[in-house]
Amino acid sequence: MVFTSTVFLFLFLPVFLTAYALLPPRHRTALVLVGSYAFYAWWRPDFALVFALTTGLAIASGRAIARAQADGARRLALALGVGAQLAALGYFKYAGFGVENLNAVLAAVGVRPLPMLEVVLPIGISFYVFQAISYLIDVARGDAPRDARAVDVAAFVALFPQLIAGPIVRFKTIAADLPAPRMTLQGFAAGAERFMLGFVKKVLIADALAPVADGAFALGAPTAAEAWLGTTAFAVQLLFDFSGYSDMAIGLGRMLGFTLPENFLRPYRARSVTEFWRRWHLSLSTWLRDYLYVPLGGNRRGRRRTYVNLVTVMLLAGLWHGASWTFILWGAWHAAWLIAERLAGVRADRPALPAPLSTLGTFVVVLAGWAAFRADDLDAARAVLSGMLGLQGLALGPDLVWLLGPRALLAGALGLWLAFRAPPAAEWRPAAAWRRGVLLPLFVLGVARAITDAASPFLYFQF
Repeated sequence: MVFTSTVFLFLFLPVFLTAYALLPPRHRTALVLVGSYAFYAWWRPDFALVFALTTGLAIASGRAIARAQADGARRLALALGVGAQLAALGYFKYAGFGVENLNAVLAAVGVRPLPMLEVVLPIGISFYVFQAISYLIDVARGDAPRDARAVDVAAFVALFPQLIAGPIVRFKTIAADLPAPRMTLQGFAAGAERFMLGFVKKVLIADALAPVADGAFALGAPTAAEAWLGTTAFAVQLLFDFSGYSDMAIGLGRMLGFTLPENFLRPYRARSVTEFWRRWHLSLSTWLRDYLYVPLGGNRRGRRRTYVNLVTVMLLAGLWHGASWTFILWGAWHAAWLIAERLAGVRADRPALPAPLSTLGTFVVVLAGWAAFRADDLDAARAVLSGMLGLQGLALGPDLVWLLGPRALLAGALGLWLAFRAPPAAEWRPAAAWRRGVLLPLFVLGVARAITDAASPFLYFQF
């Protein structure tokens, strides 16, 4: 089920919120669990079984970790629990990729290839597996309650506002609210406003730019104008698609009485790649920092080990997004720039150039990364990057000109202005008159567009 679908807006959400409001707070967690499974199973009921199995393993592993008295037993329970989660993620997300690349090696040495695996990726598995892993590690560290009810843990993993595409939440963030979530009029109003803002960003900006980005990346040999236009369109589309989802998730959480973490802080205003990662997909970057980079040693074991850790984390960040060499290339690109900035002494609060130039330079670096990220394969990425260098001509061709209608141009101009000039959604404090006079009509327009347009799933659903 998608937040922008008529089924969600006019059936699921009204029914769920009505029942939720009528229930006593102590019974609402059970409704969250049931509603979240109904929300998830709407797409593929069979994958709800995979979801339930990974959740059950997380609950059982968490209890085993909590009961363990000796450090060795606790570490073993943690390793088995995390291993089970990674095994599920590895099979569904990377088994086909692994067999494909193994077959390429076997073919090179004249060995008969293995049969290909046809595995359908369960939607949202990267997000809910990472949440389950964070829960297990936090229980082992003592950062999460060791006596949490099974229904609370299951509802934490399944919480439908952020189930499919985050933000990645830690159990301790909402542990106090899970036993008896409380709705307040003020929280509900603020949450509804945040939901509408995210809806507008997704439908009126991101979806309007999708045809331009898709058209540019479909070209076999884009010119400089086509490559830069398409990559910029994708950069704005991705930002407003993903941050729009995050806004809707945070807003729905507020409506239900949960405070979910912020996920974006104007990332394209970053003055270095280091700062970009402190503004982009915060819940993933902090997860990687706290559960991977720091345990590997962070920057505490010398310069060489720090660089190895950065490369490891960024390559895994790329691979987390999907089983493709383009994502690995994207992670390697960012790792190279993070290391280069450290070698040059660049810090998030101390850019190498004046602010406008640093912001522009960082945005160009990020755009080059998005070119690889969006491409279907390495050959397509090479074509777009060659186009950005002007190696395939300069002018804008007719295949893209016809896509640049008023809607796309307006969405692009507004998106760039908001990305570089507007405050983050967390700091957005519009006047009541603005809300009534602008946001509500835009939301109504967005609903109308969502009803009339073809289905447009969120980009991060595929990850």
